[in-house]
Amino acid sequence: MKYIRIICLLTMVFSAVGCKKMLDINSDPASPQTSKAEFYLAPIIARMAMSAAQDYRDAQFKFTQGIMAQTLNNEFERHGFVPTDAGAMMWRFVYIDAGLNLEDMLTKAEQQGAYSLIGIGYAIKAWGYQFLTDSHGPVILDDAFKDQLTFTYQDQPEVYAKVREWCQLALVNLDKTDNGNYGPILARNDFLFQGDKAKWKKFVYAILATQYSHLTNKPEFSSRYADSVVKYVDLSFAAASEDAAISFNGNTAADANPNSVLGGYLGATTAGRVGQPIVNYLTGGVRGVPPTNPTSSIDPRLTRMINPMVTPTVPATNGVYRGVVVTRGDIPTTKTIPSVYGTAVATAAAPYPGKYLFGQGTSTVDKPRFPLYTYSQLQFAKSEALLLKGNTAGAYTAYRNGITGHMDFVNLYGRNGIIVAPVITAAEITAYMNSTEVAQSAGDLTIADIMGQKYIAQWGWAGQEQWSDMRKYRYDPLVFTQFKQLEPGEFLASSMGKYAHRIRPRYNSEYIWNRAELAKIGALDPDYVTRELWFTTP
Repeated sequence: MKYIRIICLLTMVFSAVGCKKMLDINSDPASPQTSKAEFYLAPIIARMAMSAAQDYRDAQFKFTQGIMAQTLNNEFERHGFVPTDAGAMMWRFVYIDAGLNLEDMLTKAEQQGAYSLIGIGYAIKAWGYQFLTDSHGPVILDDAFKDQLTFTYQDQPEVYAKVREWCQLALVNLDKTDNGNYGPILARNDFLFQGDKAKWKKFVYAILATQYSHLTNKPEFSSRYADSVVKYVDLSFAAASEDAAISFNGNTAADANPNSVLGGYLGATTAGRVGQPIVNYLTGGVRGVPPTNPTSSIDPRLTRMINPMVTPTVPATNGVYRGVVVTRGDIPTTKTIPSVYGTAVATAAAPYPGKYLFGQGTSTVDKPRFPLYTYSQLQFAKSEALLLKGNTAGAYTAYRNGITGHMDFVNLYGRNGIIVAPVITAAEITAYMNSTEVAQSAGDLTIADIMGQKYIAQWGWAGQEQWSDMRKYRYDPLVFTQFKQLEPGEFLASSMGKYAHRIRPRYNSEYIWNRAELAKIGALDPDYVTRELWFTTP
């Protein structure tokens, strides 16, 4: 028995050693299972663009009638939903793609004394949650990343407060000095600002300005929040050259701007078609009545942003600018309404030429960037806040800055394509600014003027903020004059004749695994998407 015990003991020892050696196979020093903090940054920033782009394509662009489907009766154009993950990729970004990777980056950056990276990390976290709650309303906040099977949802007041807290943490850390030289490493991994801490701070201020600009329906907006909008806009980007826009290598579809021709996110028949509202706004519809079949415009942005119809077999419409009408698509066998990529169809012999922000994405001069916030957009938010506060002179100045700022944006970022669009000239800008499409005095300025110009400036990239604007004004036809009001039969039946105000939580995580918590917030009800969010209510 003594010998048996010794043999058993030796067997256990050698088995343990063997197991250790076996496990060592998965601990190859050449393939580390962990990473330094700074190496998380590039893929996280890439996913910011890719996740937002997918949600815009599926939901926000359609809710706002900016970019729609070639096919008939798209569910999101009808302000409904589909029982899939469509419209909830930012949910995946916050909890999975960035998720624990971002948390690990923050933890390791703290250990390394990489305060710049900590600041950038909190800025990204604030941006992600702000986007998420403005899409879905109640989201997972305190329970995020806990080791449990069910997760409670917290509503917008708590999320908005947490976003502000993270913004302050970002600013504090961006002001600190790193324990080491992280500048060169950040420059290589930061595809947004190349490690420029001053611009990251302006990005944080843009988040705060945007958040406060959502609260126009709160009773205290004029006395309290309007000043915060103005304060943070003034601290943010000073010109279009500082805009927050993610750059891409553009060598393959995997590392290209998702909305470029190479990236292809807008190439399907269920997406990518120019909507009629932007055509109307660019051809006289900001302050007037757009013509039925426009072929030109005083607005120089028209020819830089979209192409007219050019179909050899349908010559009658060649040269006419036209977009798809919501829910109606472009259903004839011969397609005529252009894609945002520049033509109605693409073939091997005649591929999409690319246009505006939706270029080829391959050549050295044509690598379209993915904007997150812009100077022009923020100037319109400032103009709106000042007008609501009663400061018409200040509102008018910001309004004009927003228009000219978008002209600069087009010249800097929106001339992509096989045929490079000409620069908008100073003479063209002056002619437009003196036209009837622009308010000529502070006394003439209206909310519709501001929101019409902001729609143009945000078209094609800022689906979330455009949708936020529409929701806080409850899709008012007097504010959004070229948005086509849906007829009763055009709403999806589940929407019960009401416009969408939120997107359902992500299907494959929440509706499969967290239904009991969904029931508590009413997310199992068919008309859940039509219920107003906290930020739009008084």
